[in-house]
Amino acid sequence: MLEDINFKIQRGETVAVVGTSGSGKSTLLALLAGLEIPSRGRCILDGQDLSQLDEDARARVRRERVGFVFQQFHLLPAFSALENVMLPLELTGAPDARARALMILETVGLGDRWHHYPRQLSGGEQQRVALARAYCTAPALLMADEPTGNLDASTARQITDLLFDLNARLATTLVLITHDERLAARCARTLRLAAGRLIDA
Repeated sequence: MLEDINFKIQRGETVAVVGTSGSGKSTLLALLAGLEIPSRGRCILDGQDLSQLDEDARARVRRERVGFVFQQFHLLPAFSALENVMLPLELTGAPDARARALMILETVGLGDRWHHYPRQLSGGEQQRVALARAYCTAPALLMADEPTGNLDASTARQITDLLFDLNARLATTLVLITHDERLAARCARTLRLAAGRLIDA
């Protein structure tokens, strides 16, 4: 449960949310993305009060404005890398979904691996596909939840560099959930949670 949380994130800002397990990081992410609605207070995304929208409207906001990257990759196993990246583009009705997906796969270093399925890719390659999928729609906001948590140190550094490079190129607002202080230090600002309360903003 979160209490007395009040902050504003500016467009284009990079913000880390840090705290120990159970501090409320995942709950905060769910609220920011409109996956959950606060019992009190408001969560405003790009001028829209998410608590005033029904689930379909919140899903549309997420589809059109928010990208997600998770620790577990969450790629569809029956889809190739290209098809995984094309999916959010097709959901938004992009007419050039294939070309855009191929372009961003090239950007993340997988231009020659687009036809491979998740089981044929390493963990680092799967996270590159996840990054490509998250950024392919040029979202206003990217939520990254422990994006390097399942990777070895060397691969984690590469993925971190790629994450921040893509974010800078697209001028996306980044909210990064992490327990890694070194990763958090790459962001311009850190929000620190403890027992559901914001102790440092």
